[in-house]
Amino acid sequence: MLSVEEEMVEADRKYVQAAGHETAYFECGQGAPLLLLHGSGPGVSGWTNWGGVMDQLAENFHVIVPDIAGFGFTEFKDGTEYDIKFWVNHLVEFMDALGIDRASLVGNSFGGAVGLGLGLFNPERLDKLVLLGTPAGTFPQTKGLAGAWLYEPSVENMRALMELFPYDKSLITDELVQSRYEASARAGAQEALRKLIPKPSEDGETMVKAFPEKAVRNIKAQTLVLHGRQDGVVPLQCGLALAENIPNADLFVFAQCGHWVQTEQKQKFLNIVTSFIGG
Repeated sequence: MLSVEEEMVEADRKYVQAAGHETAYFECGQGAPLLLLHGSGPGVSGWTNWGGVMDQLAENFHVIVPDIAGFGFTEFKDGTEYDIKFWVNHLVEFMDALGIDRASLVGNSFGGAVGLGLGLFNPERLDKLVLLGTPAGTFPQTKGLAGAWLYEPSVENMRALMELFPYDKSLITDELVQSRYEASARAGAQEALRKLIPKPSEDGETMVKAFPEKAVRNIKAQTLVLHGRQDGVVPLQCGLALAENIPNADLFVFAQCGHWVQTEQKQKFLNIVTSFIGG
């Protein structure tokens, strides 16, 4: 049985067809369009990543929060080759379906990688770009990414995995764990995630490959890189690499912060992003 909050969330969720997928999304506010893209990880969705900041950002922007194909409540299709080109094309068709020609984008982790893809493959559709805990280059697989691949759906396993994400473990509430567990148990959800993350090696270190530094040097959009100093999922070295190689990029590093910048440092995040996108 859904809680009152879950019933309200479900009532506000919209759907539209994009790239052959029934795509779930939320929409609020008025003004310049601002896309919020969630990260990866078991049970992730636009709501679990952005529900805590959507209303505040909607005071200044037209906020659109989709579930990326294969994640959250957007359709997952067996046989579909999910890769960065597909996800960018899905995002472009999603924008087309909503009549959005150009938007600024805030991407969390994997969502930031999709934002980089948009900036490289369809730069005319991107205004400003904000990257939170976004992977870049090649780096050793962290406990957080390995745990996401190895995860098997259960409430206990979800709680153990979530503890690898924030600096402040008190942010991991029973409601968050239950919500992400239920989404992670959807048919095909974990299989889709495992196509994104390399399988942890049983012998030695596993390397993770993201957009190489050479590629992101071609990003033309004005960019803001945000990273938690204690990020145990995507290491700080990725944020440094992005800031060093994207020509028009600024970097802000948050102290006492893990992988969930928008939750762990909410007010700083809102202040910085609102100023950057609106300024």
